[in-house]
Amino acid sequence: MASQQLSAGGPGGLHACARYTRDRVHSATQLLRSAMSTNRRQLEPSVTDRLAQRIAATKLGRKTAQYLAELRTRRVPLHWTNMFGVVSAACLLVIFVTGFFLMFFYTPSTASVVYKGSYSPLHGATVSEAYNSTLAISFELRGGLLIRQAHHWAALLLPASLILQMLVMFFTGAFRSPRRKNWVLLFSLLLVALVGGWSGYALPDDMLSGTGLRIVEGIVLSIPFVGTWLSSLLFGGQFPGQVIDHLYPIHIVVVPLLAMVLLAVRLRAASREKPPQFPGAGRAENNVVGISVWPGAATRAAGLLMIVMGLLFFVSAFFTVSPIWLSGPSSPGDAASGSQPDWYTGFLDGALRLVPPGWEINWLDHTWTLALLIPLAVIGVFLGAVVLYPFFEQWISGDDDDHNLLDRPRNTPSRTGLGVAAITFYGSLWGAGSADIVAVQFQLSLESVIFFFRCLVIVGPFIAFIVTQRVCLALQKKDLETLSHGYETGRIVRLPGGEYIEVHQPVASYERPGLVNTSQRMALRAHPDAHGHIGPVTRFRAALSRFFFENRSARTDQHDGQPGVKSLDWIDDPTTLKEPANRDH
Repeated sequence: MASQQLSAGGPGGLHACARYTRDRVHSATQLLRSAMSTNRRQLEPSVTDRLAQRIAATKLGRKTAQYLAELRTRRVPLHWTNMFGVVSAACLLVIFVTGFFLMFFYTPSTASVVYKGSYSPLHGATVSEAYNSTLAISFELRGGLLIRQAHHWAALLLPASLILQMLVMFFTGAFRSPRRKNWVLLFSLLLVALVGGWSGYALPDDMLSGTGLRIVEGIVLSIPFVGTWLSSLLFGGQFPGQVIDHLYPIHIVVVPLLAMVLLAVRLRAASREKPPQFPGAGRAENNVVGISVWPGAATRAAGLLMIVMGLLFFVSAFFTVSPIWLSGPSSPGDAASGSQPDWYTGFLDGALRLVPPGWEINWLDHTWTLALLIPLAVIGVFLGAVVLYPFFEQWISGDDDDHNLLDRPRNTPSRTGLGVAAITFYGSLWGAGSADIVAVQFQLSLESVIFFFRCLVIVGPFIAFIVTQRVCLALQKKDLETLSHGYETGRIVRLPGGEYIEVHQPVASYERPGLVNTSQRMALRAHPDAHGHIGPVTRFRAALSRFFFENRSARTDQHDGQPGVKSLDWIDDPTTLKEPANRDH
């Protein structure tokens, strides 16, 4: 319009043209200022960026950046057995968080009160403050029952994941140098978890936990010389005494502190050592084939951590555990029929049930109750053997080298047999803890069930050892045959001479390292000392070494001029193996 007025002439057209030009200049100026402001905002860091820059400039920030850079270069192998540690971490996290929540609502006291809560069947009953507060958490606190059950389910899962970690370490030889201390730390963490679970099991002060505490009192009193003093220290007088008041600090202070210290030491030791890995293509003692810790392995671990925590809360929402309102409050003069402890202490209960009653002797002016002392001694020896086994194997093998390659269980038949024998022994004790339930469910006499478990706990480990060792040797022979001839394809081919043979597929090059036994340990020989004598300890050590290492063969051969057994250990090139001649020709 302004151009039309300008072309028409006159002052009106000039004013319109001036306004049009001024508006265009103003619009262009606004656009320029907006663009400059946007560029300025883009160039200026945000508040979070400035905060991150300041933190990165601090000493802590520099150490964190350096640590993350190291994690990006550190490699860890990918294997499903490595995930048990994440499951244990998830259980500990749930236990700590839910336990911190429950601590504000639980009353650790055995003082008697009259129940007036929302659970009507117990109205007017005399209960302890501990039992009353636990019922209040379960029925009156919003979300309290979910939190309490998640705490209990996590405490049940934690020992299982730790035991699985120990089994993986044992059967693969991951406890060997330089990780023997990791075995001791993991075993100590398992004991701390058992103590934490047992102390928490007694805190609700219901009939079931009261029955368990009565059993503990009897065991403690049976200890000669110090039993009475220990019982007074634990219970604070006559049963039940002040046992809740004494167990509560152990459960919320001692156990968490010990667990955190052991975890910190274990993580520190793991950060200084190379992660072990199974033999495979490109894997050796001096390298690690896998993914970076950050962000690859950390992301996977975080995902599994969330999955385990979610499953724990899912189970807690739909499956009831420890319904203390059904068993009722604890009563010193009563016991719950068919009571069963938590699964991780079942082997202790089973050991007590297998010893015949009435085994007592009088010695040194004291009554020695062998029916209780023998199970305690057997369990103590068993646990001591478990924690000291890495040092025992190092002693009989004389192997002080560092090992970063794991063993396949089949390649160490004696160790694998001992592990299965220990599992059989533990399982027999654990099954004996439910002997009364087995007798009722299967309509058997209790005496026959107890006799069966007595026989199983003695004979079972030996049978398990022999069978496992034979199976491992058969699997070694299978690997040797696979390396020699390849995999069976099921294809039958007729040769020009009329002979029928089966076509075998050769083993791929990347599969061969996983089938070959890389262990080269030999049995120790008893050498005389400076005086030409061979002591009994040396002979015993040599005999154990022969028993442990020589019976792992795939075929009989000569080695160093001595008759012995030669397995895949000494086969440098499996492709050079030839099929033995047919004895029928």
